[in-house]
Amino acid sequence: MGVSDVRVRFAPSPTGFLHVGGARTVLFNWLYARHTGGEFLLRIEDTDTERNRPELTDAIFSAMEWLGLGWDGEVVRQSDRFDRYRAAADRLFASGAAYGCDCTSEAVAARAKERGGPPGYDGHCRDRGLEPGEGRALRFRALDEGTTDFDDLIRGHVSVRNDTIEDFVLLRSNGTPTFLLANVTDDADMAITHVIRGEEHVNGTPKYLLIGEALGLDYSPVFAHLPLLVDAQRRKLSKRRDDVAVGDFREQGFLPEAMVNYLALLGWGPPDGVEVRPVAEIVELFDLVDVNPSPAFFDVVKLTHINGEYLRALDTAEFLERSEPFLTGGDAERAALAGMAPLVQERVKTLAEAPAMIDFLWREPEIVETDWDKHVVRGAAGAAMIVETRKRLGDLAATDWTPEAIQESVMDATLALGFVNDEGRPRLAKTQGPVRVALTGRAVGPPLWEAVAQLGRERTLARLDAALARAG
Repeated sequence: MGVSDVRVRFAPSPTGFLHVGGARTVLFNWLYARHTGGEFLLRIEDTDTERNRPELTDAIFSAMEWLGLGWDGEVVRQSDRFDRYRAAADRLFASGAAYGCDCTSEAVAARAKERGGPPGYDGHCRDRGLEPGEGRALRFRALDEGTTDFDDLIRGHVSVRNDTIEDFVLLRSNGTPTFLLANVTDDADMAITHVIRGEEHVNGTPKYLLIGEALGLDYSPVFAHLPLLVDAQRRKLSKRRDDVAVGDFREQGFLPEAMVNYLALLGWGPPDGVEVRPVAEIVELFDLVDVNPSPAFFDVVKLTHINGEYLRALDTAEFLERSEPFLTGGDAERAALAGMAPLVQERVKTLAEAPAMIDFLWREPEIVETDWDKHVVRGAAGAAMIVETRKRLGDLAATDWTPEAIQESVMDATLALGFVNDEGRPRLAKTQGPVRVALTGRAVGPPLWEAVAQLGRERTLARLDAALARAG
């Protein structure tokens, strides 16, 4: 097989949002296709008509497009291929590889409890001679001896005893196909060469192969089962417990290229050890044989760090453009961010953090009470520093209102209050806090001198006066 003959697919079910585990699966399929010059196909597994939600299909498309993971050709929908799956089911029944079953899940569970054995189906209908029909499932007749084997690019050789595989369902009692029957049929029809999917599908792979063999497809793709994603407690990531929706990270101000870069590191690492790098370089270096089978820790802290690196690499114009969806204050907020963009860009780790960095520049700040108490009420410099700063900034003309002059004024106020180090230099770390809280409402933010210069003389003096009135 030449590299250009590679065909991989991503096949999500539209019963939930695209989570980071699914996004990692999309990415690794996409990376392998692009690395080999092959094709990346998209198939929607919408055979579960009772649970499918069209808006979730659109959300999956949107998330993939946001990540820049475009697919080749037309999207295949399993709901358009029911006749193909039923024809395959008929062939399996006709050959004796499948049989009808009218057992309910309650009856299966009751028999398992009565026999005291392992849960699962016990082959009750194997020899009852039931044909498929309304209210009856179609089950695959698993083999009683031998093994089913396959080689996994990530996990090595896998061998499963056939007598441990229960007679599994091919068609549900309502006539809809199950995941296994539809998948092997589609993969063969679409000439998929590499099935790259999550670790949770390892146990289903022998069933997949048995169906293909029983259908006489002469089809066996290359398998690669990706490592499990876990949280900080090494528990499997949960859609119910963990924040794992790709759309949520987009709304929180993460860049798609940073998300792609980080997802690529979940189980794979570049041979040169350089983790933060352009997607084009990741494509060039990526290979499935380098994927580690051990569970991969989805670390939001590391993702956030990588996102910060990407933000700092943007030019100012693009940073402002990318920040636009997170700005709600109109032209005043845009102007405030534009005036401080390079300094904000150095400090934020997500785009969503940018508005809070500069909100004091375009509207009156809300005082953070804990910061006020720490720096003004109980701080060593306290209100006295606000008084001294007000005096000196009040003497500073509007024409001299520059970051350098503002810094010098605050340094003079610090010296006047006696906050100096052993060398007689002003200890600004002790005195900036009250001034910052008085002007911005909080103790953290962009560089103070540039912020005060942007705020302007009149508003600065007015806020210092208001702070003194508040301090009593």
